[in-house]
Amino acid sequence: MAQPDSKKIFFENLSGAGKAIAVLTSGGDAQGMNAAVRAVVRMGLYVGAKVYFIHEGYQGMVDGGENIREATWESVSSMLQVGGTVIGSARCKEFRSHEGRLKAAHNLVQRGITNLCVIGGDGSLTGANLFREEWSGLLGELVEQGAIEEDSVQKYSALHIVGMVGSIDNDFCGTDMTIGTDSALHRIIEVVDAIMTTAQSHQRTFVLEVMGRHCGYLALVSALACGADWVLIPEMPPEDGWEEKMCQKLSATRSRGTRLNIIIVAEGAIDRHGKPITSSFVKDLVVKCLGFDTRVTILGHVQRGGTPSAFDRILASRMGVEAVLALLETTANTPACVVSLCGNQSVRLPLMECVQMTQEVQKAMDQKRFEEAVKLRGRSFENNLRTYKLLAHRKPESELPTSNFNVAVLNVGAPAAGMNAAVRSAVRVGISEGHKMFAVSDGFEGFYKGQIKEIKWADVGGWTGQGGSLLGTKRTLPAKHVDKIAEQMRMHNINALLVIGGFEAFESLLQLFDARATYEEFCIPMCMLPATISNNVPGTDLSIGADTALNAIVETCDRIKQSASGTKRRVFIIETMGGYCGYLASVGGLAAGADAAYIYEESFDIRDLQANVEHLTEKMKTSIQRGLVLRNENCNDNYTTDFIYQLYSEEGRGVFDCRKNVLGHMQQGGAPSPFDRNFGTKISAKAMQWITKKLSETFRQDEGRVFANSEDTCCLLGMRRRALVFQPVVQLKGETDFVHRIPQEQWWLKLRPLMKILAKYKTSYDVSDSGQLEHVLRTRPKESDASVAM
Repeated sequence: MAQPDSKKIFFENLSGAGKAIAVLTSGGDAQGMNAAVRAVVRMGLYVGAKVYFIHEGYQGMVDGGENIREATWESVSSMLQVGGTVIGSARCKEFRSHEGRLKAAHNLVQRGITNLCVIGGDGSLTGANLFREEWSGLLGELVEQGAIEEDSVQKYSALHIVGMVGSIDNDFCGTDMTIGTDSALHRIIEVVDAIMTTAQSHQRTFVLEVMGRHCGYLALVSALACGADWVLIPEMPPEDGWEEKMCQKLSATRSRGTRLNIIIVAEGAIDRHGKPITSSFVKDLVVKCLGFDTRVTILGHVQRGGTPSAFDRILASRMGVEAVLALLETTANTPACVVSLCGNQSVRLPLMECVQMTQEVQKAMDQKRFEEAVKLRGRSFENNLRTYKLLAHRKPESELPTSNFNVAVLNVGAPAAGMNAAVRSAVRVGISEGHKMFAVSDGFEGFYKGQIKEIKWADVGGWTGQGGSLLGTKRTLPAKHVDKIAEQMRMHNINALLVIGGFEAFESLLQLFDARATYEEFCIPMCMLPATISNNVPGTDLSIGADTALNAIVETCDRIKQSASGTKRRVFIIETMGGYCGYLASVGGLAAGADAAYIYEESFDIRDLQANVEHLTEKMKTSIQRGLVLRNENCNDNYTTDFIYQLYSEEGRGVFDCRKNVLGHMQQGGAPSPFDRNFGTKISAKAMQWITKKLSETFRQDEGRVFANSEDTCCLLGMRRRALVFQPVVQLKGETDFVHRIPQEQWWLKLRPLMKILAKYKTSYDVSDSGQLEHVLRTRPKESDASVAM
């Protein structure tokens, strides 16, 4: 399906000819740094610039010589899936001195480098900005020393800096997510899931210490993702007397039949008086007060290791491309900027504004202004903390509001990882709001059969890490059984409905909205949460479950490619799910380093297939050993996976051989990723708060019942660029291709040229939507209290 043409600004207008760009990684390492380096190198080469690696960070810049080497296309092959940073990183005391920076300036000028892409934390980026400010003075000194010619001062008059934040702690203000954070969360959640099984077996309490000397993001988000009983972070120390409250909470959960307890401690956790709270202190406290069998696990550098997640690869690739664009567009007056993520959009922010705000957080913590520190961390952090408190700490029955409203929750369509986290969140927030929550088994099929029962707080314990749908789900639409469903709603006095699912859920809500004209039972607030691996629901950039499916695809592609190491050249043809939606094939292809991805939305013919084969053949002859081609299952009726496999096999004969793999339902299975757990948890909590508000607004006091008949009481909650937005489903009809079950416009199609460019194709790239320089305090609209970045 052809997409509407947007205004195109091509790279030809942004020629990098004559420019030299250097990329370095500095400070701590983080998974995804290599993906960022790869994107900078290939995008730089694509626009005609010379690109240099600076090995060992600032130390390599000071030492010069072989540490600064020109990069080629091939020199970044096979590094996308490698953790850490292959060009090395080091702390450098010498660069902090004026003499060290003078040496570094000399080394750059000798190679004509005046554009720096720095991937690191706030210290590395601050150092880069100081270097930029001193640049002209340093060149003057070098002329005086006779180290460079006078005309070099004019020729290389300005140093341009663009930063990308690589840090697993996510401690940099101005961006929702830093490179490496999502991968670190994967490592933590893998450990937590493994520990939970042994903890349940022995009825143990586990105290987990995670990284975060000054920032509690990893601890907070992993606590949210696994439903931890207690979390301790530096930004919001517990109130005095927390020891007794924590032990009471642990004791209460055990008395309700729970066999395990999880406590997560950030390494920088403190109490209200600034005294450190260590994992060993927490363990001793639990043993002394409760006598529970308690163990400590310190995760340490495991969190920095392993392969980068799909999210980090995509984030780093997008940021790398954006960094090159920013360098091409800089002028002498452009301030050093940092490429950031806001919601689902790249933005450029003045580097020092972000650094200053990051330092403000630490000042606020040092001065015990903890509420302010949480706010300065950003709305994403603030919302994570609010949601955790809402879900983890159950209020006594006497303190709960009494709304006398009944809310039903059900899953519709195919199962998607993260559905259970969304249900858990809905149930617990609903109970906290004073509602009685009802679970419907097996979607609308279970609804009309009367498979409806009340669900309590404890019933959803441990649901966040479970894959699939514990409530059961069916694709049955309600239209055929609308009378029976209305009868069940009347019998159970259902006052609001939360539907979690994919395209079938969207169609179901449209049918229920239409049924309002006939059945007053459907004149109630109704909300849908998008949950499908295909990510084909209109009104949202992202759906619950899609991230887990992407990770399954990327992990499999990594293994498949590795299977060919040491053998002759080989191309793999991989079929992905998604119906007519090419999201998984396209974004999975970008994350896995695919050479091509065939999708329904971008039509192709035999000439395109032939061109792809020839392109791959040329690459195979000169450099790469392995090729990867993804095909969306419904991209074309005639060009099947078998056809493409046979075509590549025949045309590549003598150069490479071919293998094919249909990934199938493994994309739908497995434990949900940290992203899907948190995305599901947060949007579900927001949906329940919206339902509470609508129930209050539509309750007719004189009739003693809820009556909601307007379009804005039947909504889909979706991520749109920077914000979570409630959109009437009726208004989304015009944006939908119902025949192929996809939105008419899809944001991720703008990422496809990026994949092609990184695979060495000559193609145009729309930069009309690229980041513009903004200011750090204006990066989030008010409604964006939850973000794509968890």
